Amino acid sequence: MAHATGLAYLKKEALPLMWCSGCGHGIVLGALLRAFEELEYEHNKVVVVTGIGCWGKADDYIATNALHTTHGRALSYATGVKAANPDLHVVVLMGDGDGATIGGNHLIHSARRNMDITAILVNNLNYGMTGGQYSATTPANSRTSTSKYGNPEKDFDICALVDAAGANYVARETVFNGLALKNYMKEALSKKGFSLVEAIGPCTTLFGPNNKMKQPVDMLKWLKEKSIPVSKYKGLAEEEREGYFAVGKITDRNVPDFGTRYSEIQKKLQG
Repeated sequence: MAHATGLAYLKKEALPLMWCSGCGHGIVLGALLRAFEELEYEHNKVVVVTGIGCWGKADDYIATNALHTTHGRALSYATGVKAANPDLHVVVLMGDGDGATIGGNHLIHSARRNMDITAILVNNLNYGMTGGQYSATTPANSRTSTSKYGNPEKDFDICALVDAAGANYVARETVFNGLALKNYMKEALSKKGFSLVEAIGPCTTLFGPNNKMKQPVDMLKWLKEKSIPVSKYKGLAEEEREGYFAVGKITDRNVPDFGTRYSEIQKKLQG
C-alpha cells in the first residue's frame, strides 16, 4: 500500500482548521484519517460521534457520517447508534473535560458494557475551549484559570480507569509521536469491544503558558520528557512515577462484546 494521507476522509471545503497555532488536534486528526484509509473504511459505514469542546469540533473536517452531540454525552449517543446498526464503525471523539470529567460516568459504563465502539480521547489537561479551567486530568499543582496558585486536586489516570472498568483495548500516546498514535488507533478500530486511545496533546494557548511553557515546542518537549514506555513504567516505584505517565499499549483482551452477548441471549429466547 502507498503511504496513507487520509485526504479521502478530509472535508477540504471546511479548511482551514479552527484550532490554535501549535495545538495537537491536527496531528490526532491526521492520525485518525490515515487509520481510516489503511483500514479501507467505506465512508458511509463510519459514524463519528463528538461532544463539546475543541476536539469535539473535529467532525467539521471529517467526510463520513457525523453526529455532534451534547457536553459529556457523546458515548451515550454512540451506544444508541451502534445498538441500532451494529454494522457501522462507531468512533467517538472527546476531550478530557468532555469525556472524562463531565462524561466520566458514561466512560465507565461504556467500558463496562464493552460496547463495540472506539473512543479517541484527546487529553490537553484542561478545559481548552471554555477558558482553561482545570479538569479531572489536570496535574496536581498545575496553574490554570481556576487554579492560579496551583491545582489542589489530584488528577486521575484515564487509561487505568477504563482498563479497570472492562475495556478490551486501551492505549496512550502523545502527539509527539504521530506514527505510533496512528498505529494504536488502527489496532483500537480493529478490536471487537470497547477500545480507547488517549492522545495527550498540548494546549498551547492556555495550559502551556500558564505553566511556564510559552511556545508550542516547549510543551512538546515537556510531553516527550514526561512520557515513559509502559513496560518501563510498570517497573517503577510509586514515588518514581510521580509527575510522569505511561505510553504504549496498556490493555489488549478478548472478552465478548455487548453485541455478541446480546445476540446469544436473543438466540436462547428464540430457541
